[in-house]
Amino acid sequence: MFWGGVCSLPWYVGGSQVLGVACVVITGVWMGHFYGGYAWNGSGQQFNVHPLCMVLGMVFLYGDGVLVYRVFRNESKRSVKILHALIHMMALVISIVGLVAVFDYHNKANIPNMYSLHSWCGMLTFVLYFLQWLLGLGLFLFPWASTVLRSWYLPLHVFFGLVLLAMAVGSSLMGITEKLIFIQFKCITVELFTTNVVTKQLYRDTGPSLL
Repeated sequence: MFWGGVCSLPWYVGGSQVLGVACVVITGVWMGHFYGGYAWNGSGQQFNVHPLCMVLGMVFLYGDGVLVYRVFRNESKRSVKILHALIHMMALVISIVGLVAVFDYHNKANIPNMYSLHSWCGMLTFVLYFLQWLLGLGLFLFPWASTVLRSWYLPLHVFFGLVLLAMAVGSSLMGITEKLIFIQFKCITVELFTTNVVTKQLYRDTGPSLL
C-alpha cells in the first residue's frame, strides 16, 4: 500500500485521528457554546450531552476500534483483541450515557421518545452494535468457541462491523440535520457554519476506517 513512494497507511490513520478529534471538538463547541453548555438537570443542557457522547462513542471510538487490527499488525493477537474489545466497550459506555441523557430529557420535558427517523435508525444501530460486541467478545476473546466457528463468523464480524460504522455515521448526520431543521434560517450564522463543518468531517472521517 504505497502512494508516491510513501507508505499510505500512517497517513490514513493520522488523517482519521485528526478529523475524528475535530468532529468531537466541533460538536463540543457547537453544543457548549451555542446551546448553553452541559448539565444533568432535565434541561436543554442535558440534551446537549447526547450528540457529544454519540459522536465520541459511535463515530470516533468506534472508528478507532476498527483501525486497531490494521495499525497493530505486528503485535500479539491476544493483546490486539483485548485493545479492540476495550475500545468498543468504551464506545458502548459513552453511547449509553448519551442515550440515557436524551431519553431522560425527553421524559422530563414531556417530549415523545423515538419520534423521528433519526431516533429509530440510531437505536437500531446501537442495538446491533451491542449484539455485535457481545458476539465478538464471546467468540474471539474467550476460548470456548471452536476454530471452525470462529473461522465461519470472522468475515461476518468484519463485514457487519463496517456496515454498522457506516450506519452510525449516517445516523449522526441525520441527527445533525434534524437539529438544523429547528434552527430559524434567518441568515447564515456561525452556528450553521459550525454544524456544516461537523457534517463534512463526519463524512470524511468514515473513509479511512472503511479501507
